[in-house]
Amino acid sequence: MPRFSVIVPVYKVQAYLHECLESVLTQSYPDLELIAVDDHSPDACGAIIDEFAARDPRVRPVHLTENGGLGPARNAGMAEATGDYLIFLDSDDALAPDALHAIADRLKETGEPDVLVYDHARIHWTGETVRNQASERLTEQGPAPFRLADRPQLLRVLLVAWNKAYRREFVEEKGFAFPSGCYEDTPWTYPVLMTAESIATLDQVCVHYRQRRRGGLLGTVGPQHFDIFEQYDRLFAYVADHPELTRWRPLLFRRMVDHLVVVFARHDRLPRRSRAAFLRKARVHYRRHHAPGVAVPARARIHYALIRLSMHRTYHALQWASALIRRSAKVTGRLLKSLRSGVLRLHYRLQRCLPVRGDRAVFAAHGVRGHGCHPGALERAFRAHAPHIRTAWIAESERHPADTRRLRPGTAAYWTALARSKYLVHNTDFDRRLIKRHGQVMVRTGQGTPLKHMGLDLRERPAAARERDVEEILGNVDRWDYVLSANRHSTLTWERVYPGEYTTLEYGSPRNDVFQRATSADVRRIRERLGIPEGSVVILYAPTHRDYRRSQRTTLDLHRVQRRLGPRHVILARAHHRHGGPLVDDPSDRVIDVTDHPSVESLCLAADALVTDYSSIMFDYANLDRPIVIHADDREAYEAARGTYFDLRSFPPGAVSRGEDELIDIFSTGHWRGSRSAQLRAAFRERFCRYDDGGAAERVVRHVVLGETCRPCVVPLDKRHPVPGAPLGEPS
Repeated sequence: MPRFSVIVPVYKVQAYLHECLESVLTQSYPDLELIAVDDHSPDACGAIIDEFAARDPRVRPVHLTENGGLGPARNAGMAEATGDYLIFLDSDDALAPDALHAIADRLKETGEPDVLVYDHARIHWTGETVRNQASERLTEQGPAPFRLADRPQLLRVLLVAWNKAYRREFVEEKGFAFPSGCYEDTPWTYPVLMTAESIATLDQVCVHYRQRRRGGLLGTVGPQHFDIFEQYDRLFAYVADHPELTRWRPLLFRRMVDHLVVVFARHDRLPRRSRAAFLRKARVHYRRHHAPGVAVPARARIHYALIRLSMHRTYHALQWASALIRRSAKVTGRLLKSLRSGVLRLHYRLQRCLPVRGDRAVFAAHGVRGHGCHPGALERAFRAHAPHIRTAWIAESERHPADTRRLRPGTAAYWTALARSKYLVHNTDFDRRLIKRHGQVMVRTGQGTPLKHMGLDLRERPAAARERDVEEILGNVDRWDYVLSANRHSTLTWERVYPGEYTTLEYGSPRNDVFQRATSADVRRIRERLGIPEGSVVILYAPTHRDYRRSQRTTLDLHRVQRRLGPRHVILARAHHRHGGPLVDDPSDRVIDVTDHPSVESLCLAADALVTDYSSIMFDYANLDRPIVIHADDREAYEAARGTYFDLRSFPPGAVSRGEDELIDIFSTGHWRGSRSAQLRAAFRERFCRYDDGGAAERVVRHVVLGETCRPCVVPLDKRHPVPGAPLGEPS
């Protein structure tokens, strides 16, 4: 008897079926049977199911002789099921990696409940991934398991069959079955939850819910949407047959009305000529199932009145009036925005007529989730070594030190600062509308040592340069007075790809100063804030952006890597700032997403090892003299799209992995911190970290602000003592 029976009803999804079935069969928890029900699909779905069954004995194909719809297909799958728990999965969706493992663990933790409710994420056809907005209702606080009466807010989670695991004996004992027709989940999900003696939740994404551009049944205009009335009749009939459930009638009535309003309001469901008939039928059901004492929220009273009175024309009149108000508001908003923009432009022109203030400095950083990168380090150095300079930090968020003045972009104070501050410091470039004045000093810090092609070298790389304008790049270069460089490689690269008359300050990387100044107490404090257990081996995984990919999802299964390495290991996953979201959809206490953490330097201090690919973070992390592993499984594609200035395989900072299993092997054998890796890292540090001795920011301030132009002394590599990581014992 398998642990899980995964039931997949299949109809006209041949383009998505492979991914769906593979997501089940490749689960790290293999104790399952996959019951694929061919609902007499006219395409190749039946043949695909048979192909999977031929290669994996866990696949049990069921071929129906006629199309009955989603409900009967699921019933046919349940009739064949032998597992402890039933799991339903639509054939264009997919199970998330390790979903069954997490579900099995949670079932065991909560004493084999009747129902386990887990989370999902919507996978849009554009590639965007959005987690369920009601996920907070799945938090595992409070008693577990529980009954629905203990947590009725669970009914606000998407009420479908495929985000739950059901104990098969419970389903068979109660005689639950799916009806035919559309909206078949309604008379199934409510009775199951109301009847269950024990319910548990799992706050983890287990299903990837595909949002198709076209082809979904609920997103198709047609008469099938009238099935919703019959489904709610079935639901209320079930409640009538079970008097102990009468207490739920008011809530069910409200949910029915809300559901009817949604179906009526959506333009992709009801045919235009049938909308009045739908509303008339809705009125009948309103009166039929109305429960005395129903409290209607104030914001929903108009909708309830429309359903109760069947005011079809009134509803359309309100829609028209609402649309008119929205359009008027948009026009008014655009006019006000244009007026404000004009006032700010005039303000900026007037400010440029006033003298530049030599005691003002403005700092900003792109791609930083707080006060950081080189500009952040320089802002602190300005306050420490040139205290007569008043500094300000440009940022939308409030993640900045309390003693630093914040400027919100687009405000009058912002334009005043850009017009009158003497020192302008940025890691890329300031607002393109900025006009540099005589007497202003612009410092361009960059974002790290370049490995991938930059600047003018991208002219031959259209995949990477599609958003860059050469004339705009050169116009920005002409405004720079100083460019910071961490090493000779950076100096030679910057001066070639950004040709200009600026002065290069080869003084090291200001953001890396903290690595030489931090203490072991700082490391312990950072790890505690991240929730890392004492004695853990912490791996920071920080990949760079892929210009040739639309989706930036990592190819590494971080949960599998962590499990293979053992419970002592913790993985910190940080996405590139252009990623647009977290790196992992289902973080845990051992795979922690730190994409939104404001300081990458703190994450480096917390990590015992770095795993990256072509990111400049490797040059920074090398200053800690801790192990680095390069995971480059797409070298040819990356080289073709972006290109690199040297072959990382021939001069790596440590071990090199070309696949997931090889990466696991590097850590499990101890090669990641062996003698060979240490030799490679030493050569890498000698070439790229010569000036990062903890005094880079001070040297820049003394040169730019205080006028000290003599060549400064640098602490040799063998005399530096960066803060060590946690004790790990002897390498294998």
